[in-house]
Amino acid sequence: MDGKAVVDSINREIVQPGVQRLMESRYFSELREGKLSIRRLQGWALQHYLHNRAILKGFVLGMVKNAHDPELYGRSVNQFYEEHTHPDLAKSFGLAIGLKEEDFADATQIFECHIHTCRTVSNVLLGIPVVNRASAFTSESMVCRYSGEFNTYLRKHYGLGDPALEFFTVHMEADQDHTSRHAELMGRIIETARDERLVRESAQYMVRIKLGKFEGLYQAYA
Repeated sequence: MDGKAVVDSINREIVQPGVQRLMESRYFSELREGKLSIRRLQGWALQHYLHNRAILKGFVLGMVKNAHDPELYGRSVNQFYEEHTHPDLAKSFGLAIGLKEEDFADATQIFECHIHTCRTVSNVLLGIPVVNRASAFTSESMVCRYSGEFNTYLRKHYGLGDPALEFFTVHMEADQDHTSRHAELMGRIIETARDERLVRESAQYMVRIKLGKFEGLYQAYA
């Protein structure tokens, strides 16, 4: 089986259409117009802070679970290292747009964001490599694109600068590298028809989760 061809197909048929649907959502349509409320922006900061804290714990559990396997253990270590600053970056953005420390301490996850976190952590702990890579490839493709949107239009319409937007500038660049690595690894480990089915399902699930997440943010922080 040509794993690279499968990855290209998934990107073309599932991931990029998912990215486009996200960009057409009312959350990002209003962001581009400068009409997205500060409260909905604060909702992203609160929920992403909680999500990033949770997945760091997932990576730690992944280290323990895979301590006997140097490759999988090393992957969890690398993921933790790459992500360990992200809760604070999300918080810095939130503080810049009017949130307080106590807002982050009191926040709980909304349903749609809880589903996103559960899926991400389960991928780490279940340890099915093709599923994990496909989910990460899809998620980070979408994060890379929406970080560019945030970076552009928060500067244009909301007067924010580099310190407040560091989360987005980091992800605009880092996730390009991450998605390339996920795609290359997927291409190498897809070997069977079942592998192809699993990666397609994983990509489809993550698109649905991401679209639901931003619709949930829009509604919960009206």
